[in-house]
Amino acid sequence: MDAKGWVRRAIERLGWATEREILRYLDEAGEELSRKELKDALAALLAEGAIEQKGELFRIQKKTGAREAFDRLFGEG
Repeated sequence: MDAKGWVRRAIERLGWATEREILRYLDEAGEELSRKELKDALAALLAEGAIEQKGELFRIQKKTGAREAFDRLFGEG
């Protein structure tokens, strides 16, 4: 799994999480990322709309009705 996949998994499991909590989760899972790799993965996930940020906290982006229909149509989730 790539860095984005690991970060997304960590956020899914943690709910609202800070960068520090994400790094701790990944370390406990045996996956070590540098702070730069984490920041790059978070930036990419934010740009894709996969996660949202509120202050220093991150969580998986809630799906809207239209987004859910699109995902069902194309089998993404």
